[in-house]
Amino acid sequence: MNTDLTGSKPARTIDAAALWRINQRMQCAPQAPWLHGEVGRRMAQRLPVIRLQPARVLDWWSFSGGSADGLRQAYPHAELLLLEPAVHPQQAVKPATPRPPPWWSVQRWRGAKPATLTESDLQPGAVELVWANMGLHRWADPQTAFQHWYRALAVDGFLMFSTLGPGSLTAVQAIYSRLGWPPPFAPFVDMHDLGDMLVAAGFADPVMDQELLTLTWPDAQAALQELRQLGGNAHPAREQGLRTRRWREALLGALAERAAPDGRVELTLEVVYGHAFKPLPRARVAPTTHVPVEDLRRMARGSRPRA
Repeated sequence: MNTDLTGSKPARTIDAAALWRINQRMQCAPQAPWLHGEVGRRMAQRLPVIRLQPARVLDWWSFSGGSADGLRQAYPHAELLLLEPAVHPQQAVKPATPRPPPWWSVQRWRGAKPATLTESDLQPGAVELVWANMGLHRWADPQTAFQHWYRALAVDGFLMFSTLGPGSLTAVQAIYSRLGWPPPFAPFVDMHDLGDMLVAAGFADPVMDQELLTLTWPDAQAALQELRQLGGNAHPAREQGLRTRRWREALLGALAERAAPDGRVELTLEVVYGHAFKPLPRARVAPTTHVPVEDLRRMARGSRPRA
């Protein structure tokens, strides 16, 4: 992962169109992946270290994040906004069951009464917490995500997010390499690069952490089924076209070779956690400086204590 903090976008080897299709498929799933709910629970355990009690919480890509219930428990008196990714108008179809709302459409929850908001209703600086669970690796450019989240936050508000890191599924990568296949998935971003991107986006006091989760399944078939629920292959060099039955059998066999004596298949995922604050705006030093009146008011009011 190469990051240029001079203003140009970071280089990430990814097929944006394929990533868009993956996001749409996950958005139409009957439920969020089990892993996302577990990671959200672990991330919520970090909330007590933040003294700020947000009045408004934005749960970014709420449906696939699977964290709404945990956020309601953590902040029972806060207004919870649930935001979902886009459904392209040309490919939107009427679902058999209710689905989450479209991009920048938000559901507002206070107690048990939801109401729908549009993009124009979500003003800059509208929330004190942006929560983004297991969604950052489904952005073609993480820097753009940080810019969106920075815009949504009020001064002294904070961001909490989780994402997959480059230590994920290294065994699957090794299998593909040994069999001479193209990469199995697009590369994930290192947590140190993500920390640099947070600073470049304007965030302050970024804290990054990671843990390795080892998951096991009864067999290779079950492992593949759950991995597919977590996303798909958006690497530009991936093999094109449909896979054959022989290809699938080769992959299942390679996974089975790594199984424990009881037949269970074990794979490791790296989960990266990050949080940061939106600081008071700083006036740039120049011969002539133009500062919005609202920014001057914020600087005059001063900063609230964070933790």
